[in-house]
Amino acid sequence: MVVAEKSARRSRRGAGKAKRSGEPGQNPTLKTPFITRRIPPYELLDEEALQKIEATTDRILAEIGIEIREDAEAARLFREAGADVIEQSATVWRAKFEPGMVREILKTAPARFTQHARNPANTVEIGGDATVFAPSYGSPFIMDMEEGRRYGTLKDFQNLIKLGQSSPWLHHSGGTICEPTDIPVNKRHLDMVYSHIRYSDRAFLGSITAPERAADSVEMCRLLFGEEFVDQNCVIMGNFNTTSPLVLDGVSAAGIRTYAAAGQGSVHLPFLLGGAVSPLTMPGAVAQCMAESMTSAALAQVVRPGAPVIIAGFLSSMSLRSGSPTFGTPEPALGSLVIGQLARRLNLPLRIAGNFSTSKAPDGQAMQQGMMSMMSAVQAGGHYILHSAGFLDGLLSMSYEKFIMDCDLAGALHAYLKGFEVNEDTLGFEALAELGPGEHLFGSQHTLRHYETAYWDSGFNDDRTYETWSETGRIDAAQRANQRWKQILNDYEAPPIDEAVDEAIRDFMDRKKSSMEDAWY
Repeated sequence: MVVAEKSARRSRRGAGKAKRSGEPGQNPTLKTPFITRRIPPYELLDEEALQKIEATTDRILAEIGIEIREDAEAARLFREAGADVIEQSATVWRAKFEPGMVREILKTAPARFTQHARNPANTVEIGGDATVFAPSYGSPFIMDMEEGRRYGTLKDFQNLIKLGQSSPWLHHSGGTICEPTDIPVNKRHLDMVYSHIRYSDRAFLGSITAPERAADSVEMCRLLFGEEFVDQNCVIMGNFNTTSPLVLDGVSAAGIRTYAAAGQGSVHLPFLLGGAVSPLTMPGAVAQCMAESMTSAALAQVVRPGAPVIIAGFLSSMSLRSGSPTFGTPEPALGSLVIGQLARRLNLPLRIAGNFSTSKAPDGQAMQQGMMSMMSAVQAGGHYILHSAGFLDGLLSMSYEKFIMDCDLAGALHAYLKGFEVNEDTLGFEALAELGPGEHLFGSQHTLRHYETAYWDSGFNDDRTYETWSETGRIDAAQRANQRWKQILNDYEAPPIDEAVDEAIRDFMDRKKSSMEDAWY
């Protein structure tokens, strides 16, 4: 009976694929599927300084090289592409690249690409003048004002997807929003990918913790979108870290190859802690970042030229008194601006910075550090900005309250990146001329024409008078955020999904889970 039911499910897969997305154009929560920026990115360094950093990047790749661990295929592919690959042991290779070689390989990567969502109205563009905000990624712990700090669960994971789906200011469902530690390590990727599929109709990231889990993520997308569509389009991405300094480990390398072979996207991120795994000084950290990110992205190109890749940088300073990472500080913000300049010279999409903080609560420190870091991301020209909402505790914790507060900041950045036009109407001469000196402008025709659209309206901030705020309970931002996330989850409705497609994906998950014993490490 069970076998017959599963066979019936599989027979319905093809019929369901055409209905995977609901009606095109229905976009009930997003203000816009992505931001089209109207202000230019900030150019911090001049040509001479940029050339010095690029020369140092080339020198790192040519004289020191990148160590490849436990992936003979990656070593072989780089050797065939022209790198000088030296076998150091049975499982370790050192790849060195002549100056300009990695840049030449990267010329096959697209400057801008589309990542499709199951709802076409939520499909995003990455690169060019497009900017995409996604939630934070990778935290093992969860925080909220009632229960404090605790290990994340699948329920938390799904709650955060629902909060992201409900936000008009985020565009992408993200990936490992938190680690669901109540699910076995070798099976949780299935629940995570399925949760993005079921509780959001936006684009998302897949698993990267093992090549077979990356393959499962792609296969689930084939069931969702159809095999032919996936082969020809980007529907999922993997977020891959190098092992700094200057190592590409076997798990990341094999995962990159898996996504690239399927024609899917990949983000190539060194996580550089100054003084620990990179130079303390920002120019040196930036040069190292580019060397690692470019080589990682080049691996995708030697697997499948044209596979979408995103150059990335995650710069962190360090407290030299304690050795702890510090986030939201000015030096990495400046470094992010320079990585943006260098990514534009490569003509490749960029992931950079995000809303970073080492605060342990959704407080003033959290928002001050987050603002410093998030502004560097948009001023750098970031195209895919992970960690846009929820980041606390140096990335160890996701906060429900800060998620809400950060979404509000993301809304303000929509207006900031829009800029403004200068024309006869916006110059507002008529507003002053209508009634003349000494008269207020509240009733002028210019004010009446623009009052609904002139300024971004938070909808979260309390901008009332002190007296009104005091009389209504003195509710601060964290308390308002606590009330808001609970109300959002209470009101949440999952986006529709075709039942046959949903069944096919759950059937795949059941078969994969039943094929292996639980593993908790």
